[in-house]
Amino acid sequence: MESRLLDKSLNPNKLLKEQFVSNLTGSSLTEIAALSTIVPALVVLRKWSSGDNTRRDAAKKNGDRVLPVRKDWMQYFCTLVVDYLTVVLPVLLVFTVLDEWAYMCSISLVILIAVYIMFKRSQSHLKAGLSQLPSLRADISSYRVSVVLVTCLCILAVDFKIFPRRYAKAETYGSGIMDLGVGSFVVANALVSRQARNITTMSFRTALSSISPLVFLGFARILSTSGVDYQVHVGEYGVHWNFFFTLAAVSILTSIVRIHPKHCGLVGLLILAGYQIWLSSGLNEYLISDKRSADLISQNKEGIYSILGYWGMFLIGVSLGYYLFVDTSLKGKNRNTQVVKVWVLAASFWILAIILDSYIERVSRRMCNFAYVMLVFGQNFQVLSILTLAGFISYEKNLVLEDAFNQNMLGSFLLANILTGLVNLSVDTLSASSLTAFMILSVYTFTLCMVTGLAHFFGVRMKFW
Repeated sequence: MESRLLDKSLNPNKLLKEQFVSNLTGSSLTEIAALSTIVPALVVLRKWSSGDNTRRDAAKKNGDRVLPVRKDWMQYFCTLVVDYLTVVLPVLLVFTVLDEWAYMCSISLVILIAVYIMFKRSQSHLKAGLSQLPSLRADISSYRVSVVLVTCLCILAVDFKIFPRRYAKAETYGSGIMDLGVGSFVVANALVSRQARNITTMSFRTALSSISPLVFLGFARILSTSGVDYQVHVGEYGVHWNFFFTLAAVSILTSIVRIHPKHCGLVGLLILAGYQIWLSSGLNEYLISDKRSADLISQNKEGIYSILGYWGMFLIGVSLGYYLFVDTSLKGKNRNTQVVKVWVLAASFWILAIILDSYIERVSRRMCNFAYVMLVFGQNFQVLSILTLAGFISYEKNLVLEDAFNQNMLGSFLLANILTGLVNLSVDTLSASSLTAFMILSVYTFTLCMVTGLAHFFGVRMKFW
């Protein structure tokens, strides 16, 4: 009887797939730093190459330095395909078949950027371009798209053996590159949130209506995964909790407890300090234990208790977003001053993460402890700091790929989740060869980019509220 039920399941390898992503220990912090260098470095180099092409065309068009606009669908999609080949495909290679070359790739890209900057510094268009650079807010969209691209790539790649296990989420302590996904979404949202922009006119009712899509998606995920018997790693958030509920809970708390962005950083630090003391006093043992009672809190203990860590993270992000990109008192500061601040913050967060990981408690996404929060900020500001290098040559508009994803951030993420589910239900990912896995991932990422680009080209905004 049990065998017949298993045969009828839409996902007969569910247990094997759950075991495949369980009991992992993560990667090293240095490898995470190396991987975090690759995506923004590729984006910067692609922007520079696009800028050079634009300037060559601009010599015939009165000095216009803007990236080629989409005059027709052929030009648009050709540009999008080039963006895919120069940014997404190399990232896919490093995250799969070239994983042992991650350090070499990141070092090579850094050297290439440094050489390119030195080569271009003496050229006249550089000085002209630097004088017209906008504030760092223009780099935020590039950073947010980088977060979404890596997340979308990893959520399917992790189900194949071609994806290194050390990149996947750690079970208790430690961190793989995938552990930074939810934290990166929280930080990316915080930096550009209404709170960071000091918009206080939104009523609580309006706030709830803006959060409702996340709650809906959270319940939709529960129903869909149980309906098709989809694999769920309980150790991530709990039995019923998921990523969408965490984002919704943080938004609800921030809407209820209204704090001026000037004070959000201090409040966030106090929340994290108090939560870390609670963890070190024995809460951590409860959260990493596999024992669960029948009540909802125990069933979803990882997701519920970690809200405190994510809320503290969000508040710090709000404060940083306000001071770096919004505060009117900084209007007179030039871009170079802001860039230096971003680089100093990136280095400071990395140092704090290493200290906390070594002397207080090891990094744990499962608990969202203090070390994890600092690691997320260090990694995110590292990505942002590298993206600011684009301004050392000249500032070009975003890539077509970036504009497409930036217009439909949540929509593209949902599409990635749907495609991931379809692939898992139709392909035995555990037995797929490296070649088959890479071909599937290539088609998946290409389809995701093209559909998102198609929506952008025709002005379709996949917004749910």
